[in-house]
Amino acid sequence: MLVEVCANSLQSALNAQKAGAHRIELCSELAVGGITPSYGLLKSVRERISIPIHILIRPRSGDFTYPADELKIMKEDIALCVELGFEGIVSGVLKTDFSLDIDRTEELIKASGNLKFTFHRAFDWVKEPFETLSQLEALNVDYILTSGQQKSAPEGLDLLNRLHKKASTCTIMPGGGVRPTNVMDFKNGGFKAVHLSGTKFSRTLPNTSKVSMNSSSFLRDTEIAVTDSETIVNIVNRVK
Repeated sequence: MLVEVCANSLQSALNAQKAGAHRIELCSELAVGGITPSYGLLKSVRERISIPIHILIRPRSGDFTYPADELKIMKEDIALCVELGFEGIVSGVLKTDFSLDIDRTEELIKASGNLKFTFHRAFDWVKEPFETLSQLEALNVDYILTSGQQKSAPEGLDLLNRLHKKASTCTIMPGGGVRPTNVMDFKNGGFKAVHLSGTKFSRTLPNTSKVSMNSSSFLRDTEIAVTDSETIVNIVNRVK
């Protein structure tokens, strides 16, 4: 069974490789489900990691619908990953009705060239998972990362098993809540790959910070945070 580790930093990637992981999915900001890592992180991991590395291409947190401008950014990020010699891309696009955006997803797949392509956990939002599986197989997607449309893969095991049995060319990769205590449930179920971060928090500062830099008000699935022009006009006019 292939063990893919979702690494959010160079140190995470180094730890995963040292521990015997078979593959890295590199991203940033696990708290929001991951976003595209920076160029500096991409370059450092490429130089230091020898096992296969797949890169998450997600330009922001929030939903998985992307207009033309964002899709262009995603394709440019993919082009950089191709240039740097990575082995795979992790991405995907949905429509606002929670169906697969076939055309935009196909654009990302084509931009990836010969790299492996994983459709990420946006799959857990689709209304028709079996229809979407067929659509993704028609697009020659290599992997589908999913928790079985539940909060964790152990909770979604029933749907995961049914998807695994139906899939013919695409590997169903359980992810979300995979632990040493439950990983054998997936191995015994015949899954060929699992995905986990395996994270452990370690304290870096001796004292608690005075002001938190985290803002829970930005953690929204159905809305995205965008600078409001009216607010900026108001501020600029006031300071003139």
